[in-house]
Amino acid sequence: MGTIVVGVDGSPQSLAALRFALSEARVRGDRLVALHAWVLPLVEAPGPFLLEAPGPARPPLEQLREELAGAAERRLAAALDAVAGEADGVAVERRVVEGPAAAVLVEASEGADLLVVGSRGHGGLRGALLGSVSQQCVHHARCPVAIVPPRGGERGGP
Repeated sequence: MGTIVVGVDGSPQSLAALRFALSEARVRGDRLVALHAWVLPLVEAPGPFLLEAPGPARPPLEQLREELAGAAERRLAAALDAVAGEADGVAVERRVVEGPAAAVLVEASEGADLLVVGSRGHGGLRGALLGSVSQQCVHHARCPVAIVPPRGGERGGP
């Protein structure tokens, strides 16, 4: 049994990738690793002459990290729930990892048989271009990469 890794961020593009990966895993008899990567957002630093940043109090870093990890878990669960009927017969592992999406996916491609990511959901000429995560995966993954365009009604924003 092999392993297929799919990047899932809850977008229409990633749901199309998840559906493709589930179908491919079923055909191959592989297990599926549904992976969601998240990062701490940038915070603005106080100016050089300020002792404290103005504005509302921010939660401690660990609390913020826990909240973001929980939100990432919920986003991945919601995406998997959306395709639950298509997961029959496929062993699915849920994985939430802190780190930049491209780097996390490339690392997860080590030992995988296939890495699946969604394409950017732009139309027209821009639709022919890959997103930055897709590009990084194509250039640096350690296994074959499938880039899945969204289905007709699943095209997302920029």
